[in-house]
Amino acid sequence: MHIKAAVLRAHDAPHRIEDLDLGDPGMGEVRVRIAGAGLCHTDLLPRVPDYPAQRPLILGHEGSGVVEEVGPAVTGLRSGDHVVLSYDSCRSCATCLAGHPAYCATFFPRNLTGGGVDGPSPVRDREGQQVAARWFGQSSFATHALVASRNVVKVAKDLPLELLGPLGCGIQTGAGTVLLALQVAAGSSVIVFGTGAVGLSAIMAARLAGAATIVAVDVNPARLDLARELGATHAFDGAHDGLPAMLEKVTGGAHYTIDTTGSPAVIATAVGALRPSGTCGLVGAPQGDVVLDSRVLMAGRNLMGISEGDAVPQVFVPMLIGLWRQGRFPFDKLIKTFPLDRINEAERATVTGEVVKPVLLP
Repeated sequence: MHIKAAVLRAHDAPHRIEDLDLGDPGMGEVRVRIAGAGLCHTDLLPRVPDYPAQRPLILGHEGSGVVEEVGPAVTGLRSGDHVVLSYDSCRSCATCLAGHPAYCATFFPRNLTGGGVDGPSPVRDREGQQVAARWFGQSSFATHALVASRNVVKVAKDLPLELLGPLGCGIQTGAGTVLLALQVAAGSSVIVFGTGAVGLSAIMAARLAGAATIVAVDVNPARLDLARELGATHAFDGAHDGLPAMLEKVTGGAHYTIDTTGSPAVIATAVGALRPSGTCGLVGAPQGDVVLDSRVLMAGRNLMGISEGDAVPQVFVPMLIGLWRQGRFPFDKLIKTFPLDRINEAERATVTGEVVKPVLLP
């Protein structure tokens, strides 16, 4: 069928809306008409010149939409169902079978190359050339996408479908880091470094978990104001020379710290802000090697790399929706919508920090 999608043909080129051809759903796949797709910082990775993604490429990995066609061997889904799309996993390796699909043995090729592992791309351009369309198993910056049914979360039809896509990755990552991976305890202290969508979701989740002290650290004053609104008890400028002392004063050494930036310097500060036996969760895409004084870890401080909040989307996304319905997890406050043909504007707003979570509407 004919679709439109935002295509990235080179790392330094703008996204271009193109007319493309999409194949039929294969074994275990569904075709989804996209209602909205969040733009995440991970969608910027193919902008790195030597990043190993296929190009031309359709990005987008926080999609939501309506099932239009169901392929062979699909159960539990039918045409007309409303769905949220999440990351891909094999569901058969040891970590998947243990309930941790975010650490799938084939996570990288399935999600972060654009080519996936299921054969040729189902998308062709008007010259008949393949366009990579398996970014996180969905490539949802498009009017339609083919998605493995294992990546799909069915949701109720009375929800604002176009806003739900970010629950499948960024918001899931922040909230899952707190509630699932770190299992933040009531009465504890949490410091979140970086208040983008992931960090602000972590702050909302820390409030849900009953953390007594929730500290937001960022260099964007508007983001810090929003962090306070969403549950932070303290908010500090990350560029302040006295930041370590300020963090020590309000926490006495934190039980948990969360880095969403990937900056080695910020990670070192996050580890240093822990009390003995505390844990630092690393969520941001790494921007270089992290060098730590071994004596910092000798006191039982821990580092935990966390992917997708260690969440099983089919379990966790409905939980977050239930909390939103109760007014306890207002993730919609992070979102600003853009038409899909304004994707380059939305991307710039992401890079500058002007918008927390752009959602593109085809």
